[in-house]
Amino acid sequence: MGLTSRSLEYVMIALAVGCAGLTLWLWPRFAGRGVRAWLGRLAALAVTQCAIVAALALAVNTTFQFYGSWDELLGEDEAAPAALSHVQGGAAGPVGTSGGLVRPAPPQGLDTVHGLPSGPPDKAGKVESVRILGRRSQVANPAYVYLPPQYYQRQYARQRFPVIVAISGYPGGSFLLAQHLRLPQTAGGLIRTGAVQPAVIVMVRPTIAPPRDTECVDVPGGPQAETYFAQDLPEALRGHYRIGHDPSAWGVLGYSSGGTCALELTLRHPRVYSAAAALSPDYRVVNDPTTGDLFGPGPEGERGKREHDLLWRLRRLPQPQVSVLVSSSRRGEPNYAATRDFLAAVRPPMSAQSIILDRGSHNFRTWRRELPTALRWMNGQLTFPQDVVHGR
Repeated sequence: MGLTSRSLEYVMIALAVGCAGLTLWLWPRFAGRGVRAWLGRLAALAVTQCAIVAALALAVNTTFQFYGSWDELLGEDEAAPAALSHVQGGAAGPVGTSGGLVRPAPPQGLDTVHGLPSGPPDKAGKVESVRILGRRSQVANPAYVYLPPQYYQRQYARQRFPVIVAISGYPGGSFLLAQHLRLPQTAGGLIRTGAVQPAVIVMVRPTIAPPRDTECVDVPGGPQAETYFAQDLPEALRGHYRIGHDPSAWGVLGYSSGGTCALELTLRHPRVYSAAAALSPDYRVVNDPTTGDLFGPGPEGERGKREHDLLWRLRRLPQPQVSVLVSSSRRGEPNYAATRDFLAAVRPPMSAQSIILDRGSHNFRTWRRELPTALRWMNGQLTFPQDVVHGR
Protein backbone atom coordinates (compact mmCIF):
# COMPACT_ATOMS: atom_id res chain seq x y z
CA MET A 1 0.00 0.00 0.00
CA GLY A 2 1.23 3.48 -0.84
CA LEU A 3 2.19 5.94 1.88
CA THR A 4 -0.73 8.24 1.06
CA SER A 5 -3.31 5.57 0.38
CA ARG A 6 -6.55 5.67 2.37
CA SER A 7 -6.35 1.89 2.75
CA LEU A 8 -3.12 2.14 4.75
CA GLU A 9 -4.58 4.95 6.85
CA TYR A 10 -7.67 2.88 7.70
CA VAL A 11 -5.56 -0.19 8.50
CA MET A 12 -3.41 1.83 10.91
CA ILE A 13 -6.47 3.37 12.59
CA ALA A 14 -7.96 -0.12 13.04
CA LEU A 15 -4.62 -1.36 14.42
CA ALA A 16 -4.44 1.54 16.89
CA VAL A 17 -7.99 0.91 18.09
CA GLY A 18 -7.25 -2.83 18.37
CA CYS A 19 -4.07 -2.20 20.39
CA ALA A 20 -5.93 0.11 22.76
CA GLY A 21 -8.70 -2.44 23.26
CA LEU A 22 -6.22 -5.27 23.75
CA THR A 23 -4.31 -3.23 26.33
CA LEU A 24 -7.50 -2.63 28.33
CA TRP A 25 -8.41 -6.32 28.15
CA LEU A 26 -4.96 -7.52 29.23
CA TRP A 27 -4.31 -4.86 31.86
CA PRO A 28 -5.65 -6.90 34.82
CA ARG A 29 -3.14 -9.65 33.98
CA PHE A 30 -0.31 -7.13 34.47
CA ALA A 31 -1.53 -6.03 37.89
CA GLY A 32 1.21 -7.75 39.84
CA ARG A 33 4.41 -6.22 41.24
CA GLY A 34 6.95 -8.49 39.61
CA VAL A 35 9.34 -7.71 36.79
CA ARG A 36 7.16 -9.60 34.33
CA ALA A 37 4.11 -7.48 35.21
CA TRP A 38 6.08 -4.25 34.89
CA LEU A 39 7.50 -5.26 31.53
CA GLY A 40 4.03 -6.29 30.33
CA ARG A 41 2.54 -2.91 31.23
CA LEU A 42 5.42 -1.02 29.59
CA ALA A 43 5.19 -3.12 26.42
CA ALA A 44 1.40 -2.68 26.19
CA LEU A 45 1.68 1.10 26.61
CA ALA A 46 4.58 1.39 24.13
CA VAL A 47 2.88 -0.67 21.41
CA THR A 48 -0.43 1.18 21.82
CA GLN A 49 1.19 4.61 21.75
CA CYS A 50 3.30 3.74 18.70
CA ALA A 51 0.20 2.52 16.86
CA ILE A 52 -1.76 5.67 17.74
CA VAL A 53 1.11 7.99 16.72
CA ALA A 54 1.59 6.11 13.44
CA ALA A 55 -2.13 6.35 12.66
CA LEU A 56 -2.18 10.09 13.41
CA ALA A 57 0.98 10.69 11.36
CA LEU A 58 -0.46 8.83 8.37
CA ALA A 59 -3.74 10.74 8.63
CA VAL A 60 -1.91 14.09 8.70
CA ASN A 61 0.36 13.09 5.84
CA THR A 62 -2.56 11.86 3.74
CA THR A 63 -4.32 15.19 4.29
CA PHE A 64 -1.35 17.47 3.69
CA GLN A 65 0.84 15.29 1.43
CA PHE A 66 4.11 16.19 3.15
CA TYR A 67 5.60 12.99 1.73
CA GLY A 68 4.14 11.37 -1.37
CA SER A 69 5.84 7.98 -1.19
CA TRP A 70 7.85 5.67 1.05
CA ASP A 71 11.00 6.62 -0.87
CA GLU A 72 10.48 10.31 -0.07
CA LEU A 73 9.92 9.56 3.61
CA LEU A 74 13.09 7.47 3.78
CA GLY A 75 15.16 9.96 1.81
CA GLU A 76 15.40 7.68 -1.20
CA ASP A 77 13.29 9.72 -3.60
CA GLU A 78 13.85 8.97 -7.24
CA ALA A 79 16.92 10.54 -8.75
CA ALA A 80 16.91 11.17 -12.46
CA PRO A 81 16.79 7.77 -14.15
CA ALA A 82 19.58 6.42 -16.30
CA ALA A 83 17.50 7.21 -19.40
CA LEU A 84 18.48 10.85 -18.92
CA SER A 85 22.06 10.18 -19.93
CA HIS A 86 21.20 10.15 -23.63
CA VAL A 87 19.42 13.54 -23.59
CA GLN A 88 21.60 15.95 -25.55
CA GLY A 89 21.41 19.69 -25.95
CA GLY A 90 18.62 21.85 -24.64
CA ALA A 91 15.71 20.30 -26.48
CA ALA A 92 13.30 17.95 -24.82
CA GLY A 93 10.87 15.59 -26.45
CA PRO A 94 7.20 15.22 -25.59
CA VAL A 95 5.87 13.24 -22.66
CA GLY A 96 5.97 9.54 -23.31
CA THR A 97 9.11 9.54 -25.45
CA SER A 98 12.43 8.33 -24.14
CA GLY A 99 13.98 11.82 -24.22
CA GLY A 100 11.15 13.77 -22.63
CA LEU A 101 11.95 15.84 -19.56
CA VAL A 102 8.27 16.21 -18.58
CA ARG A 103 6.66 12.84 -18.00
CA PRO A 104 3.20 11.74 -16.90
CA ALA A 105 2.94 10.61 -13.30
CA PRO A 106 0.43 8.93 -10.99
CA PRO A 107 -2.08 11.30 -9.36
CA GLN A 108 0.25 12.15 -6.43
CA GLY A 109 -2.85 13.17 -4.47
CA LEU A 110 -4.40 15.09 -7.35
CA ASP A 111 -7.42 12.77 -7.37
CA THR A 112 -8.32 13.92 -3.83
CA VAL A 113 -8.12 17.68 -4.49
CA HIS A 114 -11.50 19.42 -4.36
CA GLY A 115 -12.75 21.90 -6.95
CA LEU A 116 -10.38 21.19 -9.82
CA PRO A 117 -11.55 21.88 -13.40
CA SER A 118 -14.00 19.32 -14.75
CA GLY A 119 -15.40 19.01 -18.22
CA PRO A 120 -13.83 19.54 -21.65
CA PRO A 121 -10.36 21.12 -21.34
CA ASP A 122 -11.22 23.85 -23.87
CA LYS A 123 -14.05 24.94 -21.56
CA ALA A 124 -12.71 24.29 -18.08
CA GLY A 125 -8.95 23.89 -18.41
CA LYS A 126 -7.02 20.95 -17.00
CA VAL A 127 -4.57 20.02 -14.22
CA GLU A 128 -1.95 17.38 -15.04
CA SER A 129 0.20 15.34 -12.67
CA VAL A 130 3.76 15.04 -13.98
CA ARG A 131 7.37 14.50 -13.03
CA ILE A 132 9.86 17.06 -14.29
CA LEU A 133 13.36 15.77 -14.88
CA GLY A 134 16.49 17.86 -14.45
CA ARG A 135 19.20 17.29 -17.04
CA ARG A 136 21.91 19.05 -15.01
CA SER A 137 20.75 18.45 -11.45
CA GLN A 138 19.90 14.80 -12.21
CA VAL A 139 16.67 14.71 -10.21
CA ALA A 140 13.03 14.05 -11.00
CA ASN A 141 10.58 16.26 -9.12
CA PRO A 142 6.79 15.82 -8.90
CA ALA A 143 4.54 18.66 -10.05
CA TYR A 144 1.01 19.62 -11.01
CA VAL A 145 0.54 21.73 -14.14
CA TYR A 146 -2.57 23.87 -14.63
CA LEU A 147 -3.41 24.57 -18.28
CA PRO A 148 -6.11 27.22 -18.83
CA PRO A 149 -9.02 26.66 -21.25
CA GLN A 150 -7.43 28.97 -23.82
CA TYR A 151 -4.48 26.61 -24.08
CA TYR A 152 -6.80 24.15 -25.86
CA GLN A 153 -8.81 26.64 -27.92
CA ARG A 154 -8.23 26.95 -31.65
CA GLN A 155 -7.83 30.73 -31.69
CA TYR A 156 -4.85 30.45 -29.32
CA ALA A 157 -3.24 27.46 -31.03
CA ARG A 158 -0.18 29.40 -32.25
CA GLN A 159 0.35 31.55 -29.17
CA ARG A 160 2.71 30.95 -26.29
CA PHE A 161 1.41 31.48 -22.76
CA PRO A 162 3.05 33.11 -19.76
CA VAL A 163 4.01 30.70 -17.00
CA ILE A 164 3.90 31.02 -13.22
CA VAL A 165 6.09 28.63 -11.25
CA ALA A 166 4.37 28.21 -7.87
CA ILE A 167 6.50 26.88 -4.99
CA SER A 168 5.01 25.54 -1.77
CA GLY A 169 6.42 25.95 1.70
CA TYR A 170 8.44 23.24 3.44
CA PRO A 171 7.45 20.54 4.10
CA GLY A 172 4.76 20.08 1.52
CA GLY A 173 4.37 20.17 -2.21
CA SER A 174 2.05 20.60 -5.13
CA PHE A 175 -0.84 19.01 -3.22
CA LEU A 176 -0.86 21.86 -0.68
CA LEU A 177 -0.83 24.45 -3.46
CA ALA A 178 -3.88 22.83 -5.02
CA GLN A 179 -5.88 21.65 -2.00
CA HIS A 180 -5.18 24.25 0.70
CA LEU A 181 -3.94 27.35 -1.14
CA ARG A 182 -6.47 26.55 -3.91
CA LEU A 183 -4.20 28.05 -6.54
CA PRO A 184 -5.59 26.44 -9.72
CA GLN A 185 -9.17 26.97 -8.53
CA THR A 186 -8.56 30.66 -7.78
CA ALA A 187 -6.62 31.27 -10.99
CA GLY A 188 -9.29 29.47 -13.02
CA GLY A 189 -12.02 31.66 -11.56
CA LEU A 190 -10.09 34.85 -12.28
CA ILE A 191 -9.36 33.74 -15.84
CA ARG A 192 -12.98 32.77 -16.38
CA THR A 193 -14.20 36.25 -15.38
CA GLY A 194 -11.52 38.01 -17.40
CA ALA A 195 -9.83 39.46 -14.31
CA VAL A 196 -6.47 37.99 -15.37
CA GLN A 197 -5.02 36.74 -18.61
CA PRO A 198 -4.60 32.99 -19.16
CA ALA A 199 -1.35 31.52 -17.86
CA VAL A 200 0.17 28.10 -17.33
CA ILE A 201 0.81 27.43 -13.63
CA VAL A 202 3.40 24.86 -12.55
CA MET A 203 3.07 23.77 -8.91
CA VAL A 204 6.18 22.31 -7.25
CA ARG A 205 7.81 21.83 -3.85
CA PRO A 206 10.94 23.78 -2.77
CA THR A 207 13.09 20.73 -2.08
CA ILE A 208 14.56 18.37 -4.65
CA ALA A 209 15.94 15.91 -2.07
CA PRO A 210 13.24 15.20 0.54
CA PRO A 211 13.17 14.94 3.48
CA ARG A 212 16.03 17.44 3.40
CA ASP A 213 14.99 21.07 2.90
CA THR A 214 17.24 22.27 0.06
CA GLU A 215 15.84 25.85 0.06
CA CYS A 216 16.49 26.38 -3.69
CA VAL A 217 20.24 26.38 -3.03
CA ASP A 218 23.04 24.57 -4.87
CA VAL A 219 24.62 22.63 -1.98
CA PRO A 220 28.38 22.07 -2.43
CA GLY A 221 28.76 18.38 -3.15
CA GLY A 222 25.03 17.89 -2.67
CA PRO A 223 21.62 18.57 -4.28
CA GLN A 224 21.68 21.28 -6.93
CA ALA A 225 18.30 22.88 -6.21
CA GLU A 226 19.09 26.33 -7.62
CA THR A 227 20.28 24.75 -10.85
CA TYR A 228 17.07 22.77 -11.03
CA PHE A 229 14.79 25.78 -10.62
CA ALA A 230 16.84 28.26 -12.63
CA GLN A 231 17.90 26.02 -15.54
CA ASP A 232 16.44 22.52 -15.58
CA LEU A 233 12.83 23.35 -14.83
CA PRO A 234 12.52 26.14 -17.44
CA GLU A 235 14.29 23.99 -20.04
CA ALA A 236 11.98 21.04 -19.46
CA LEU A 237 8.82 23.15 -19.50
CA ARG A 238 9.77 25.07 -22.66
CA GLY A 239 10.48 21.81 -24.42
CA HIS A 240 7.04 20.40 -23.70
CA TYR A 241 4.46 23.15 -23.18
CA ARG A 242 3.52 26.05 -25.42
CA ILE A 243 4.91 28.75 -23.16
CA GLY A 244 6.99 31.88 -23.64
CA HIS A 245 10.75 31.80 -23.88
CA ASP A 246 11.47 35.39 -22.85
CA PRO A 247 11.83 36.34 -19.15
CA SER A 248 8.83 38.65 -19.56
CA ALA A 249 6.71 35.47 -19.73
CA TRP A 250 8.08 33.95 -16.52
CA GLY A 251 7.06 34.65 -12.94
CA VAL A 252 7.48 32.72 -9.71
CA LEU A 253 5.07 32.68 -6.76
CA GLY A 254 5.42 31.06 -3.37
CA TYR A 255 4.41 31.09 0.27
CA SER A 256 6.62 30.77 3.36
CA SER A 257 9.92 29.13 2.31
CA GLY A 258 8.50 28.93 -1.22
CA GLY A 259 8.18 32.72 -1.12
CA THR A 260 11.82 32.95 -0.07
CA CYS A 261 12.70 30.78 -3.07
CA ALA A 262 10.62 33.03 -5.35
CA LEU A 263 12.60 36.12 -4.29
CA GLU A 264 15.97 34.35 -4.37
CA LEU A 265 15.40 32.96 -7.86
CA THR A 266 14.18 36.25 -9.31
CA LEU A 267 16.94 38.42 -7.83
CA ARG A 268 19.66 35.90 -8.66
CA HIS A 269 18.33 34.92 -12.11
CA PRO A 270 16.60 37.95 -13.67
CA ARG A 271 17.20 36.54 -17.16
CA VAL A 272 14.93 33.62 -16.26
CA TYR A 273 12.27 35.11 -13.99
CA SER A 274 11.13 38.71 -14.31
CA ALA A 275 8.63 38.80 -11.43
CA ALA A 276 8.19 37.23 -7.99
CA ALA A 277 5.19 37.20 -5.66
CA ALA A 278 6.25 36.09 -2.17
CA LEU A 279 3.65 35.49 0.54
CA SER A 280 5.12 35.60 4.06
CA PRO A 281 8.72 34.97 2.96
CA ASP A 282 11.95 35.08 4.89
CA TYR A 283 14.59 37.33 3.39
CA ARG A 284 17.62 35.14 3.86
CA VAL A 285 18.43 31.46 3.71
CA VAL A 286 19.98 29.99 6.86
CA ASN A 287 21.08 26.57 8.00
CA ASP A 288 18.80 24.69 10.38
CA PRO A 289 18.18 21.05 11.35
CA THR A 290 16.01 20.45 8.25
CA THR A 291 18.51 21.92 5.80
CA GLY A 292 21.84 20.72 7.10
CA ASP A 293 24.82 22.70 5.86
CA LEU A 294 23.68 24.40 2.66
CA PHE A 295 26.81 26.45 1.95
CA GLY A 296 29.86 24.48 3.01
CA PRO A 297 32.91 25.61 4.97
CA GLY A 298 35.48 28.33 4.45
CA PRO A 299 35.36 31.58 2.49
CA GLU A 300 33.15 30.10 -0.25
CA GLY A 301 30.61 29.04 2.32
CA GLU A 302 30.58 32.47 3.93
CA ARG A 303 30.14 34.09 0.54
CA GLY A 304 27.21 31.78 -0.19
CA LYS A 305 25.52 32.78 3.08
CA ARG A 306 25.94 36.48 2.28
CA GLU A 307 24.68 36.17 -1.28
CA HIS A 308 21.54 34.36 -0.11
CA ASP A 309 20.78 37.19 2.31
CA LEU A 310 18.43 39.37 0.23
CA LEU A 311 18.92 42.51 2.30
CA TRP A 312 22.69 42.15 1.89
CA ARG A 313 22.20 41.78 -1.89
CA LEU A 314 19.98 44.83 -2.19
CA ARG A 315 22.35 47.02 -0.18
CA ARG A 316 25.63 45.92 -1.73
CA LEU A 317 25.01 44.55 -5.24
CA PRO A 318 23.46 46.12 -8.36
CA GLN A 319 19.71 45.59 -8.31
CA PRO A 320 18.23 43.70 -11.27
CA GLN A 321 15.40 44.97 -13.44
CA VAL A 322 12.68 42.80 -11.93
CA SER A 323 9.40 43.32 -10.11
CA VAL A 324 8.54 41.77 -6.76
CA LEU A 325 5.49 41.62 -4.50
CA VAL A 326 5.85 40.70 -0.83
CA SER A 327 3.24 40.20 1.88
CA SER A 328 3.10 40.37 5.64
CA SER A 329 0.80 41.38 8.53
CA ARG A 330 1.28 44.04 11.17
CA ARG A 331 0.08 41.59 13.80
CA GLY A 332 0.57 37.85 13.61
CA GLU A 333 3.45 37.54 11.11
CA PRO A 334 7.06 37.35 12.36
CA ASN A 335 8.48 38.85 9.15
CA TYR A 336 6.80 42.27 9.32
CA ALA A 337 9.90 44.24 10.37
CA ALA A 338 12.09 42.41 7.84
CA THR A 339 9.49 43.10 5.14
CA ARG A 340 9.67 46.84 5.85
CA ASP A 341 13.47 46.71 5.70
CA PHE A 342 13.36 44.82 2.40
CA LEU A 343 10.96 47.30 0.80
CA ALA A 344 13.03 50.26 2.01
CA ALA A 345 16.15 48.77 0.39
CA VAL A 346 14.66 48.41 -3.11
CA ARG A 347 16.00 50.85 -5.71
CA PRO A 348 15.48 51.28 -9.48
CA PRO A 349 15.56 49.52 -11.85
CA MET A 350 14.00 47.01 -9.45
CA SER A 351 10.44 47.71 -8.32
CA ALA A 352 8.50 46.37 -5.35
CA GLN A 353 4.95 46.40 -4.02
CA SER A 354 3.43 44.87 -0.92
CA ILE A 355 0.32 43.39 0.64
CA ILE A 356 0.23 44.34 4.32
CA LEU A 357 -2.68 43.03 6.36
CA ASP A 358 -3.66 44.46 9.73
CA ARG A 359 -3.83 40.94 11.15
CA GLY A 360 -2.89 37.58 9.70
CA SER A 361 -1.03 34.48 10.80
CA HIS A 362 1.45 32.29 8.98
CA ASN A 363 -1.16 29.94 7.53
CA PHE A 364 -3.29 29.09 4.50
CA ARG A 365 -6.20 31.21 5.66
CA THR A 366 -4.00 34.31 5.37
CA TRP A 367 -2.41 33.25 2.09
CA ARG A 368 -5.79 32.50 0.49
CA ARG A 369 -6.81 36.09 1.30
CA GLU A 370 -3.69 37.39 -0.41
CA LEU A 371 -3.66 35.06 -3.41
CA PRO A 372 -6.20 36.83 -5.71
CA THR A 373 -4.35 40.14 -5.28
CA ALA A 374 -1.03 38.41 -5.94
CA LEU A 375 -2.37 36.81 -9.13
CA ARG A 376 -3.77 40.12 -10.37
CA TRP A 377 -0.41 41.74 -9.68
CA MET A 378 1.42 38.95 -11.52
CA ASN A 379 -1.00 39.40 -14.41
CA GLY A 380 0.25 42.96 -14.79
CA GLN A 381 3.89 41.84 -14.94
CA LEU A 382 3.75 39.04 -17.53
CA THR A 383 2.98 39.56 -21.22
CA PHE A 384 0.43 37.57 -23.21
CA PRO A 385 0.65 36.44 -25.90
CA GLN A 386 4.37 36.28 -25.23
CA ASP A 387 5.26 35.28 -28.79
CA VAL A 388 3.93 33.18 -31.62
CA VAL A 389 4.71 29.58 -32.49
CA HIS A 390 6.01 29.56 -36.06
CA GLY A 391 5.54 26.84 -38.57
CA ARG A 392 2.19 25.60 -37.30
